[in-house]
This record gives sequence, structure tokens and C-alpha cells, in this order.
Amino acid sequence: MLTDRQLLILHAIVDDYIRSAEPVGSRSISKREDITFSPATIRNDMADLEELGFLEKPHSSAGRIPSQKGYRYYVDNMLMPHDLTEDEQANIRTIFSDRMQEIEQVIQQSAKLLSNMTSYISIVLGPEMFEAKLRSLQIIPLAKGSAILILVTDTGHVENQTIQLPDTIEASDIERVVNILNDRLMGVPLFKLRQKLNTEVSKVMRAHVTNYEQILSSLEHSLTNERSEKVFYSGKTNLLSQPEFRDVDKVRMLLNMLEEDQLMQQILRAPHQGIQVKIGQENNLEAFDSCSMITATYSIGGKHMGTIGILGPTRMEYRRVIGVVDSVSKDLTKLLTNLYHES
Repeated sequence: MLTDRQLLILHAIVDDYIRSAEPVGSRSISKREDITFSPATIRNDMADLEELGFLEKPHSSAGRIPSQKGYRYYVDNMLMPHDLTEDEQANIRTIFSDRMQEIEQVIQQSAKLLSNMTSYISIVLGPEMFEAKLRSLQIIPLAKGSAILILVTDTGHVENQTIQLPDTIEASDIERVVNILNDRLMGVPLFKLRQKLNTEVSKVMRAHVTNYEQILSSLEHSLTNERSEKVFYSGKTNLLSQPEFRDVDKVRMLLNMLEEDQLMQQILRAPHQGIQVKIGQENNLEAFDSCSMITATYSIGGKHMGTIGILGPTRMEYRRVIGVVDSVSKDLTKLLTNLYHES
């Protein structure tokens, strides 16, 4: 149990280190208006806080810096809610007031907004595709024997794929195929498309479409491809302005990790309520040992869809970043629900 004085000193050290990126000494703390203790008293408490694991002493400095345990205590027990300024709130509203129709465009704008507002790396996990439902489908002929298949889901996800068609197929057959597919597959979850294609759709196409087997085979390959959530990033170069990442090898290892989409999907997919803060080694990745990640989920009509997050140094402006992530997740949820939720 920390004393009131130790709490004040720990709070002051974390705040000062977040602002300056320099080890904090007893003399600088004693000059703060909210601290009335002598440098000697502060030094004694700093030594005790170090012994308790809340502070660390860099080899080349007489000052102290927060440890991972110190940051965790600070986040869990000392942070006050951060209210965004009117300008910041207006900025978010402006971005989300644009009637963007494609969900990926909305997600990309959210990632850019987060990185611009925090000066850290933003990471946004797109909507889960497994249970997404087919909203519409279109086939646009290209050269002889090929066409573009355009698939739109109920979450606004748009996907384009090239498919092979019989060389002799008529425009009327393509029109019939599109009508059959939209009639039989609209509202069907993507993971059930194969089953529907091989039962209901194949029977109808056999009766109405020439060379239906070749068309069905091409459609089955395209419509039943395994789909995973996309990960969107913004602000990767923001790392370079942080003193913690002057080590080229450390930056390279971190950026390489961000290229591992499947791993990042797994990290961001873990369900949680509200704001989640993972500090340093809590991320369970060596590349993130010097980083903190703050995440929140977003939804459509009460259904969880994806995750937004900020990745930065453990010396992060937690109070402000938590406020930004919380506000953006709520406004993103509101926008997506208005665009895509069927009332």
C-alpha cells in the first residue's frame, strides 16, 4: 500500500517522464507547485518506489523512470477521464459526417483520424467476415471468357474478383445468372454460400442457364474463398519521432511484426468490453516490449464488428489517447449503425 506522498511522487514522475522523455530527479519534482516536500524526502520515497518495483533507475542518470508496474498502477488508479476539446470533437464529427458508403473507406478514414490525433500508430481491424451476409451481387463482362464479380455484404464490404465464363455465354445468360444468385443468395451468410450454390442455386441454373456447370464451378471458387478481416494502419512513420525508437533494429523488428496480418488479427480479435490497455510485456510479443496498445471495439446495431487501437511507446499520453480511442470507437459505431443496420 503506497502512502499519499508516494502516490503524489509516482504520479508526478510518470507525468513528467511522459512529457519530457528524460529521467526525473527529486529536485525537478520539488519545484512543482503541487509538491511541498523537500528533495531529500522525495529522494527517500523514490528509493522506496524503486524497491517496490514502481520505478527504475537508468544506468547513466540519477533520475528515475516509471517501470511497467508503475505505468500499470498509473493507468489503473490515477487517470482521470479526458474530455476532448471542442475542436477535437468537431474534427471527429466532420470526418464521420461524410456519407461514405463503403465500410473500408470508413475504416481507413478512422485509422488516419486516430494517428493524426495521437501522433502514434493506429491499427484498425475491419469487420469480421465469417458471419457477414450477402447483400447484392453483380457480374460485369470483360474480354471474351472473363468477367468481374462484384460482391457486397450487409456490412458494406465490397469485393471484386475476376471469374472465368464460357466463351460462348450470352448476355442474357449472364443476366439470368445474376438474377438467380441475388434471388437465392441475398441475406445468406458468406460461410453458407457453398451449401446454397450446390443445392438450390444449381437446380435453378440447370433449368435456365446454358453451360451452367462451368459457370457454377467458377462461382463456387470465387464465392467460397476464405475471407479474413483486413488490418488497416496509419502513422507508422510516427515511430521515428519517438526517442524510444532511435534504435534501428528495434524499429525494424516492430515494423516487421506489423506486417504479420494474421498475428495482428489474432491480437485485435480477442473480445473485450470498453477500453483495454496493454503495457509492455503484457502484449506477449518481444517486438512490443517497449510499447503500449490501447484498443476499443466498434459495433453495428449492438453486434461486435471489429477493433480500433493505438500503438505507441510505454511512455504514452495514456489519458489523452484513451479519450481519443473511446470517442472514435463510439462515433464509428454510431456511423456504421446508421449506414448498415437494418431497423
